[in-house]
This record gives sequence, C-alpha cells and structure tokens, in this order.
Amino acid sequence: MAVKPSSTAATIPKKPQSLKSRTIELHQKRIGEALSFPIQLSDQIAAAAKEAESFKFECSEVAKQVERLRQMLRSAARLAADAAYDRPLRRVAAEVTKTLERSLALMKKCRRRSALRRVVTIVSAADFRKLLALLDASAADMKWILSILDGGGGIVLTLPPIASNDPIIAWVWALTAALHIGQLQDKIEAANELASLARDNDRNKQIIVEEGGIPPLLKLLKDRTSSEAQIAAASSLINLANDQNRVQAIIDEHGAPIIAQILGNSAVKVQIKVASLVAEMAQNSPLAQEEFARENVIRALVTLLSFDLFVENSMLKLGENSIHSIVQINKESSVLSSSSSSYPSQSAEMKIELKTSCAKALWMLARGSVANSRRIAETKGLLCLAKLIEVERGELQRNCLMSLTEITTAAESNADLRRAAFKTNSPAAKGVVDQLIRIIQESDDPSLQVASIRAVGCLARTFPAREMRVLGPLVALLGHGDEAVAAEAAAALGKFGCPDNFLCVQHCKTIIEFGGVPLLMRLLRSNNDEARLHGVILACYLAIHAGKSDDLEREGVAGALEGVDRALIVQHPQLKELIPQAIYHLTVFHHSHSGMLTQR
Repeated sequence: MAVKPSSTAATIPKKPQSLKSRTIELHQKRIGEALSFPIQLSDQIAAAAKEAESFKFECSEVAKQVERLRQMLRSAARLAADAAYDRPLRRVAAEVTKTLERSLALMKKCRRRSALRRVVTIVSAADFRKLLALLDASAADMKWILSILDGGGGIVLTLPPIASNDPIIAWVWALTAALHIGQLQDKIEAANELASLARDNDRNKQIIVEEGGIPPLLKLLKDRTSSEAQIAAASSLINLANDQNRVQAIIDEHGAPIIAQILGNSAVKVQIKVASLVAEMAQNSPLAQEEFARENVIRALVTLLSFDLFVENSMLKLGENSIHSIVQINKESSVLSSSSSSYPSQSAEMKIELKTSCAKALWMLARGSVANSRRIAETKGLLCLAKLIEVERGELQRNCLMSLTEITTAAESNADLRRAAFKTNSPAAKGVVDQLIRIIQESDDPSLQVASIRAVGCLARTFPAREMRVLGPLVALLGHGDEAVAAEAAAALGKFGCPDNFLCVQHCKTIIEFGGVPLLMRLLRSNNDEARLHGVILACYLAIHAGKSDDLEREGVAGALEGVDRALIVQHPQLKELIPQAIYHLTVFHHSHSGMLTQR
C-alpha cells in the first residue's frame, strides 16, 4: 500500500537559493544552451552519414571530423560550466554551428533520392573539400578554446583560425581568460599586456571593453596580496578610461567603490596609480565626478595630499594664529598623524609623486563641478592646496594651482560657495589669495601667472573696496611682455570693474590711481585679438564708472574706443552697446569740464 505523504511535509518550503547559486545555475544553463545545439547537429550528421548512398567515403570522412568536434564540444561544456569567462567559446560555438549545419545539409543531399532529384541536386567532390577545410578550421578553433579554458599553461600565444582576419580579438580573449583563471603571475602579465594594447589605439580599447576585460581588471585591483597586480590592473584601467562611454563601463561594473576603497587603504605605490585612475575617469566623465564624490574620494585625496604637511608645520607659528585656527590645525594634525601611522616610511620622491597624482585628481574632480568644489573646501582642502603651492615646485605646484583655479571658477558662478569658502576673514581664503598674488608677482612661468590671474579674477566680488594688494599687481601686469598674461590681467580687472560687482566704481577708481590707463592704451594697440577685446571691455568699464578721471581724457581713451576695429565688434556683440555707452560718459564729463574752464 502506498504511503501518503503527510500534509506537513508537503507544505515545507524549499530553501531559497543564494544569489551566487542562482548566478552559477543561470551561467551553466546559458553555456549548455549554446553548446547543446551543435552537439545535437553532430549526432544528426553521424546518422545522415550512415544513410548516404553517394560519396560514401567522403561522408565517412566528414563524420570522423564531426565526431572529433563533438568530443571537443562536450569537453568544452564540462570546462565552461565552472569557467567565469566564456565569450570566446560562444563566438567559436556559433561558427562551429554554422559549419555543422552546412555539413548536415550536404549529408542529406547524399541520401537515396529519385532520379529527378539526383539530376537537379548535384554534389561534387569540391563541395566536400571545402567542407573538410571548414571542419579542420573549426577543430583548430575548438582546440584553441580548450587550451584557453584549461588555464594551466599560462597565456595562450597561438592564433585560432576564427581570428585570422583580426588577431587582436584573439589576443584580448586569451589575456582576459588569463585574468580570470590564470595564476597570479599570469594575471599580472595579462594586465600589463592589456595596458599595452589599450595604449596603442582606441579600437583596441573598445575591443577590451566589449570582450569583458573590465570586470577581471577590477577584481585584480582588489587583490591586496600583490601590489604589482594592483598596479598592473590600475594601469590597464587608466588606458581604457579616456572616453566617457568606457568610463561608464567601469562605473557600471561598480568600479567607483572599489577604486575608492583601494585609494584609502593600500601601499603608496598603488595609491599613486589609483589616484591617476580617479583623475583620468573624472576628466572624461561628469558621472565619474559624482560617483567618486559619493564614495568620499575627495576626503581621501585631501588626506593623502596633506600627509606630512600640517604635521610638520602646525606648531611652528602658533603665536600668529587665532584660537579657532589653532584648534582646527590640531584636529587636522591628529587625524593625519593617525592615518600616517599605517604607512611605511617612503622616499621623498614617492611622497611627491603621490601628492602630484592626488592634486591632479582633485583638479579633475573640481573641474566644472560646484558640488565637488564645495566638498574640497569643506575638507580644508583650500588650506592644503595653498600650502603646497607655497612650498612645492614643478608639476605638484601646477596641479594644486589648477585645482584652486577650478574651485574659484565654481565660486564665481555660485554665490553660496563664494561666501562659504572665500570669506574675507577666512584663514584658508587669505592663504589662497596670498599664494595667488605671490605667483602673479614672482613666477617666471606665464602659464602659472595666467592661471593665478584667472583665479583672482573669479574672486573679484569677494574683495573689499580699494583692494590694494590685489589690484596693484594686476594693473602692473597690463604692461607684461607676454600678451597672454596681459590679456588675462585685463580680463580679471574687467571683473572688478563689471557692473555686476557691487564695488565696481571704487575698483575702477583704484585701477586708474595705480596708473592703469597708460598701460591699458598700450594693450588696445596690440595685434592680439584677445588682448584687445579684454582691453576694450576694461576701458569701457573705467569710462562708465570713473569717466571724470583726467587720465582717461589725457590718454585719449574716447578716441581709442571710437577707432575699435569693426570686425572685433561683429565677433563680440556685447561691444555694440558697451562702447557707445562708454564714449557717451567720456564726452559728457569732459565737455562739461572744458566749458567751465572757458567761462572762467
């Protein structure tokens, strides 16, 4: 008598599968589906070969080749069930399937048929020669695939027939497979080879991404057992990340949290590469800027940039700091001291290299981003950048300066950031301006001067009336021998004199008092269009806001404005209204003054 199962047992739910188990099962199912059809085809071909009435020998040779392929397909199915990388197998299986379908069609033509069908359907020995050549190529492809899936012999250097017209794709398959299933040294070699391929051209980069190279590179980046492996992975990712779509591919594989984690806690030589990766991704993708900010990468970068900086200098000038500044510096010193204790002693050159990479990353994260610029200011990054500009030279100084330029550019467009980060009485803001002015006055590098001038101009609305320490150096640069520097000085002074600046009248008067008009007239005669444009705009602001000045009449500013090249006005429509307005102010003030003298 059959035993009826109890209702209790029948209602016991099955234990739910884990995500990993479901993923493995789905992977195995997909591999099985990809390989089951060609295996079925091979069985059908074997049966059709036995039924052949014509070309029996040729059909038997085909059957032998197909049987060889069937064994390889079964071996591949067993290996691929546990393999994490199957893209080349899928491609080869698709080509093998086409060849097997062609084989089956030819076998069917060799069965017993009516006389009419034999006349209409003609099979030749040439058909079999072509088919056997295709089967040989498929066998070679499968042999190559099996060597890839086995993974015991390191990186496979041979070229399968399927990739004869495009060797790069086979090379990428082999290297990517080595990243998945190779030994550690094989993975390092594969990552370095992928970095080299990616460095060559964008097509190689795209193939690496499309063929699944990013996930194993990120996995290798996480491998803390080998700094060499992490550096190799980071180098490959850097070379891939020069395009927004490829950066998106890295982000889609959850790359941002992985990169943030490695940046915050790894060997210094690894952090150098990872900071460079952050810079490359942020440079080419606004989304990467947001993702890294969400992962607190900015705070990690500022901490690394500050390493050994305030610790060494915080106790040197306590008498010159306010109580608040001393407390803040002590807080930062304790944080940095605790973080630095986890680092082994490094050479000075390596520390500079790390800070240079971190400064470049901050520069790219701040570029065009008000939110990230605010985050840098909130982490006391301004004070750190200013200090490094003061004490360092070369690329590190340049990267720090460019970071400040981006932050000040964001502050110019955002009043909240401007008020929060660049308050007049803020030690950080004062330190930033001091270093910008020092570069303006002392540097012999025009590119550094231009960046500093631009940053000061962006802060024009933060300075009080009759700002002597800033306006004086800027006015002096109107006569600089480098036209790019002179043009940037005129552009910055134009922001002081712009009607949007609440103190524009006072600033214009100060510019004139510093002897700016004669230098400006020289700029108006320049052959450089940009220099003349900014010179004309500044001259107009001076005329509108300080038109009574005798310097403007003495230097003939009205005549100079009347003679502005028509082509310049056409290129810059704002001059159409600005120049007549400036000439009107000059005419009214100075004609009235001349009339009063005549009456006396």
